[in-house]
Amino acid sequence: MSIDYAEKLRQIRKAEGLTQAAFAQQTGVSLSTIKSYETGHQPARAETVEKVINTQLFEKYTLWLMTGKTAPIAGQVSPSLSPDGQDNKISSRSTRKIG
Repeated sequence: MSIDYAEKLRQIRKAEGLTQAAFAQQTGVSLSTIKSYETGHQPARAETVEKVINTQLFEKYTLWLMTGKTAPIAGQVSPSLSPDGQDNKISSRSTRKIG
């Protein structure tokens, strides 16, 4: 099973309410690298993931990023559980009329 780090990093960025430029500034990852993996032109490399999890603001996502698991008691959350930002996606099902 392969982990889609690019998608997970995008979810983290969005949950924190950051633009790609702000995320680049916070993590030290170049803006062009962020754009490349978010558009699918290249996978997120291990060096990128390491820079993100070594940034204090994003340490809380380390367990989820690496394993897909959370441990809220230990401060390890997913973007949807983060007290700093929720993923505000609206389900396509929620806009459908039934009946």
